[in-house]
Amino acid sequence: MKRIKLAGLLAAGIPLAMAIGAYASGKDDKAKPTSGFAQLIPLVGEWEGTSGNGSPVKLTYTLVSNGTALMERMEPSKEAEMITMYSADGDRIVVTHYCSAGNQPQMQTAALSGPTKKFDFTLVRVTGLRSPEEGHMVRLVLMMVDKDHLTQEWTFEQNGKAQSDVFRYTRKN
Repeated sequence: MKRIKLAGLLAAGIPLAMAIGAYASGKDDKAKPTSGFAQLIPLVGEWEGTSGNGSPVKLTYTLVSNGTALMERMEPSKEAEMITMYSADGDRIVVTHYCSAGNQPQMQTAALSGPTKKFDFTLVRVTGLRSPEEGHMVRLVLMMVDKDHLTQEWTFEQNGKAQSDVFRYTRKN
């Protein structure tokens, strides 16, 4: 009788041990990003550059949330820092820009079907606006020139008028 109970416990314990082992081994695995998002991962690191008016700007890209989101920290020399979060949404890339203007534009690319060096984000919606005329970002064009050079063109709209600013960056590390 004791052998039957022990055999039953061992038989029940083997699948449990296998399940625990599978969970534990998968815990450190990175989530697999979609191909469009995966193309942004080489941005990870520190970048230095200038805005259109020549002011210095620092960018830092960090892969977060188990590899499923890319956080950009922009530190312009003459204004407050801003955070932009990039993530995959099917075959598109979406961004939420936490602007120093106090609002949060959400933009996305068109469907991406292959390799690209140019990511064109257009406005989907914006939260935190007090009125539709209040200034907010409406477009971001990110161009990966090569592994050590990056260009961003941000378009800001206020009172129905759009103005773009081009930032040019070089990899620091």
